[in-house]
Amino acid sequence: MLAVLFVVIAVAFRLLPHTFSITPVAASLLFFGAKGSKRWAWVPVVLLAASDVYLTKVRYGYPLTADHFVTWAWYVGMIGLGMLLRRNQAPLRIFGASLAAAVSFFLVSNFAVWAVWEMYPKNFGGLMACYVVGLPFFQREVLSDVFFTAVLFAIPAVIAALKPEGARQAA
Repeated sequence: MLAVLFVVIAVAFRLLPHTFSITPVAASLLFFGAKGSKRWAWVPVVLLAASDVYLTKVRYGYPLTADHFVTWAWYVGMIGLGMLLRRNQAPLRIFGASLAAAVSFFLVSNFAVWAVWEMYPKNFGGLMACYVVGLPFFQREVLSDVFFTAVLFAIPAVIAALKPEGARQAA
């Protein structure tokens, strides 16, 4: 249940004004993969894709393009990466997953922008220019992903620690 709640919070973050594009999207996907139901793994993808469609079409008035499908595939990949954490949720592995999320989103999303949109020349220099322009966003992405991933994965431990002693033994 907590995994679904975190995805809903991530969607809400995206729909509300958020400073510096800092959101818990990657963290919620990693957490869902690690702790959520495998049977319901499609739910975060659908919720986030729906928020993408709303933001793109309604709020910003842009067309849906192929780069959206790349983002949605990335959502699936992050749930898969989170599933790799199911058996071993050591802090270093969680930190590594959050860094992998940030780096992969930067590489994949900027490549998709370069490939789909006509903003940059379709050569190596254009691709590099696209990545350079994305660097300020990447810095915020790393901070956001590491911070939110640490918070989301810490919450169950904090909840368990706050339970009365008898309730902890019964669980």
